Amino acid sequence: MHVGILSTGTYVPSTFETSDQIADATGIPEPVIREKFGIVRKPVPGPDDHPCEMGARAARAALVSADVDPLEVDVVLSISEEYKEHPLMVSGIKIQQLVGAKNAWAVDVAQRCCTTIAALQLAKGLMASDDRVRTVLLAGGYRNGDLIDYRNPRVSFMYSLAAAGGALLLRRDHAENVVLSTSLISDGDFADDVHVHAGGTVCPVAADHVGTGATMLDVTDVDAMKARLRERSHPNFMHVIRDAADRAGFDAVDYLGLLHMKRSAHRAVLGELGLGEDAAVYLEEYGHMGQLDPIFCLELGARRGLLRPGHRVVLASAGVSYAWGAAALQWGAV
Repeated sequence: MHVGILSTGTYVPSTFETSDQIADATGIPEPVIREKFGIVRKPVPGPDDHPCEMGARAARAALVSADVDPLEVDVVLSISEEYKEHPLMVSGIKIQQLVGAKNAWAVDVAQRCCTTIAALQLAKGLMASDDRVRTVLLAGGYRNGDLIDYRNPRVSFMYSLAAAGGALLLRRDHAENVVLSTSLISDGDFADDVHVHAGGTVCPVAADHVGTGATMLDVTDVDAMKARLRERSHPNFMHVIRDAADRAGFDAVDYLGLLHMKRSAHRAVLGELGLGEDAAVYLEEYGHMGQLDPIFCLELGARRGLLRPGHRVVLASAGVSYAWGAAALQWGAV
C-alpha cells in the first residue's frame, strides 16, 4: 500500500519582522541575528492570522492544488499548535468546519516541532488499518512567537519563532511522492524544561500574571537543558535521519527538508550527510514555523527547482520536550 502526497499548501502572513527589528528588541547586534541566528526576516501574525484559520487557508490551497473536493477528505489530522484561538478547542474539528470537510472525522496531534512527522506516521497507520480511510488532510497553524519575550535571554534559541499555516493532502494508493518510512525519538528527561508557567492546573492564571513572563514560554534550568542537549540532541537528530533513510532503502539522500536552525548547525547537518547547500532550503526569510517547516521545505524546494522527481527526500525536525523525527519520501512517481 502506497501513501502519497497529493499536494502541499502554505499560508504566510503579510506582515514581517526584520533582523533589524529583532536586534532592536533583543539588544543583540543585527549581524548576529542575521548570520548566527539565521534570520533575515520572519512572518508575524496580523489581526486575523489565528492558528486554525491559517491552517485552513493552507488546507484550502492544498485542496485546490490537487483538485480535491473537501467532501472527499476522510480524516483531518490537526498539526496546529496547542496555543490557538481558544483553550481546549479541538483544532482539527475547527479546521474541518472551515474547509467544509463534512464527511471527515478529526483529531489533534501534538508533538511540538515534530508534529508533522508524527502525523505522517499516524496517517499511514490509519490508512493501513481502515480501508474506509482514503484521503487524509494534515493541516495546522503556528504562532508561538507570541509567547516569546525578547527581553528573556533564556529563550534566545526561540527568538526565530514565526507565524504560518501549512497542509499536506495524503491519499492511499497514490504512487507519487510516497511516504516510505518515519523515525521518531522522544526523551522524557526534557519534559519539564520548556513551558508556560501560568495557565494550567498547576498554576491557574491569576490577575497578577497578566502582562508578565508567567504567561510566556520560559526555560526552568537553561544550563541543565543545554548540557543534556549537547550530549543527546545531535546524535538523536542524525539517528532519525539515517534511520528513516535506511528503512526506506535509500543509499543516499538527494534533498533534506530541515527545520529552521542556526546557520552553522544547518550547514553541519548537510556536511555530515555529504550534501551541498543546494540540497536544502534555508528558511532565513521565514524563521522557525515549528512543525510547519518541513511542509515549507517541500513547497519551496519544488518551487526553486531544488526538489525534483526521482529525488530521495528526508524531512527532519526536532522540538522541545524533547523530540526528534524524520520521514523519508520518494519524490515523483515510484
